[in-house]
Amino acid sequence: MPMINIAATSRVVLDNDWAGDPDGLVALAHHAMAPANRITAITSSLTNPMFGPPAGQAQAGVQLAQDLLDTLEQRNPATVQAGLDSTFTGRSRMNPAAQSIIDAVREEDELPLTLVCAGPLTNVADALLQEPEIASRFKLAWVGGSSQGLVDDEYNYFTDPMAAKFVFANQQLDIDQFPAEAYRPVVISVAELDEALRAGGRVGRWLWDHFHGLEVPDFIKFGPLWCLGDSAPLVVTGLGEVTSTFETTSTTPQRRMCQRVDGRLVVADFLASLRLQAARHSTSAAR
Repeated sequence: MPMINIAATSRVVLDNDWAGDPDGLVALAHHAMAPANRITAITSSLTNPMFGPPAGQAQAGVQLAQDLLDTLEQRNPATVQAGLDSTFTGRSRMNPAAQSIIDAVREEDELPLTLVCAGPLTNVADALLQEPEIASRFKLAWVGGSSQGLVDDEYNYFTDPMAAKFVFANQQLDIDQFPAEAYRPVVISVAELDEALRAGGRVGRWLWDHFHGLEVPDFIKFGPLWCLGDSAPLVVTGLGEVTSTFETTSTTPQRRMCQRVDGRLVVADFLASLRLQAARHSTSAAR
């Protein structure tokens, strides 16, 4: 039993390249463990070619996300839909992930809906192209770009720049943007992450295995810090933004640029949630 019953305050759609950098999987676990969140849909996008040929990677992301949800033992897990393994074309096309986004936005509910994308905006662009009227019915929280704009040296933007330009050109869509300058300082030491995942029960061990088995190009060298930037939008969904700072850059539509994420809050909440999840599993197994 939780110490305090926290009310759900936000419906969330999660879109990410789950088969890419495993900090996306950490973010998925964190969102799923946040009691203020109610996840209504999960969609998987293409990965950057740096992780290998994109073919099949969106579907591989579906398998990873669904496996993690099963490990979390979510009572009502959202279905996971794969997007396409190609970038946005500007032409209408069949995209199951985009349709899943459209269906989630169209659901009638008193809770506001935030679409959290911490990867390329391909599925979001396809959804908006297919059904433009949904733009006024949700807020996008995107991890990507720069405080200087949509720049080519930021991973989530350059994976599909045409999709990002199309989404940001929409004049009905409210956006909270978490640029590189805000999300990259959300870090944990590799030693602390290693220790926490090893001690984090079945969920922690699952995440540890995917960090340990990560295949990356030889030119990528790891340092002592790991960025958990994909978890930054928790401050507008499952936590609270009172200790983070935003600049409003537009009011119609509302566009806010995150200037600083409270990384301590995000990381500490993830680690505590992981420990509590492990304790609940341990208690259930002992019965």
